[in-house]
Amino acid sequence: MISKDNKYEATAAIARGSSEPLTFEKVTLQSLREDEVLIKIVASGLCHTDLVCMHQILPVPMPIVLGHEGAGVVVETGRAVKGLSLGDHVVLSFNSCGECPSCEHELPSYCYNFLVNNFSGGRSDGSGTMEQNGEQVNANFFGQSSFATMAIANVRNTVKVRKDLPLEMLAPLGCGIQTGAGTVLNSLSVTDANSIAIFGGGAVGLSALMAAKLVGASPILVIEPLPDRRSLALELGADYVIDPFSVENIVEEIQRIVGGVDFSLEMTGFPEVAKQCVDILKPLGTCALVGAAPADAEVNINIMEMLSTGKKIVGIVEGDSDPKVFIPQLIKYYDEGRFPFNRLIDYFPFKALNEAVRAQESGQSIKPVLRME
Repeated sequence: MISKDNKYEATAAIARGSSEPLTFEKVTLQSLREDEVLIKIVASGLCHTDLVCMHQILPVPMPIVLGHEGAGVVVETGRAVKGLSLGDHVVLSFNSCGECPSCEHELPSYCYNFLVNNFSGGRSDGSGTMEQNGEQVNANFFGQSSFATMAIANVRNTVKVRKDLPLEMLAPLGCGIQTGAGTVLNSLSVTDANSIAIFGGGAVGLSALMAAKLVGASPILVIEPLPDRRSLALELGADYVIDPFSVENIVEEIQRIVGGVDFSLEMTGFPEVAKQCVDILKPLGTCALVGAAPADAEVNINIMEMLSTGKKIVGIVEGDSDPKVFIPQLIKYYDEGRFPFNRLIDYFPFKALNEAVRAQESGQSIKPVLRME
């Protein structure tokens, strides 16, 4: 809908407090900058990062419009935008500055300005993309704020996709799924000569599992307390699944089964799990820290053990992905039947967002996706 001053109006889900349900309210979209794109949101994934920001585990300015796995149709483009046209189908991902050394080396997830471009509640210059009753609303979350029927994104985080696949299925490729798959395929370059243990069977962990299966890694272990997720992990190609609460010592159990692994992936954000990930590594193995943790979370590591075994610990953001390259690659793997990420998805109406939040927090849903209509 266009308002009387020729600006677009939308319905947005606004987080007003860390313990309050999201409320559905009318907002107005600001005028586009030259490098921005106006998107009619068709669907949006719900990611764990939305939850940790909503609960202020990762602090963001409130009230705020969250959502960062949007997919939709281009409605309008800024005058400097190239490669996108009205009516194009797009998937939205994280934003980046496009100018820093990381961006110049095609590693936008390590953009020097990542925080201001994705978590500040506005554009990098402090201006907003949404307003309500003449006042700025914190938005532009991950360069989009897709918990709304319309969103402003940047050309850098807008990925054109084919029109023959449903946007509601493609939406979660923008963050969680590319993070899990990218950790295996981009960050660690796992091969069929490697073993891997994945701690956490959520959307990120199971996406990593599918990527590990795709390249032929073996054995693949998934450590996950929920039985339904362990069953799905087996169906998706895990060689072993372990309930961490059913064994006395998870490190000893993994060493008993496989004698250690080449790669361990920490997807939970719990420091004690990160320590376990290091302990199960073979010499020269690598532990990838992927799960969002509280800002003050720390892990105690024995320096001499690391030195004498050559073990490595790496932090990973968004699977080292360049979304414009990697998202089309994941779609290709899906087409080939080698990356069935659609099996992770449960659909909810947009107005049932609070229900979707509860379903994800309880473990009932792995990857909720909101349909705007």
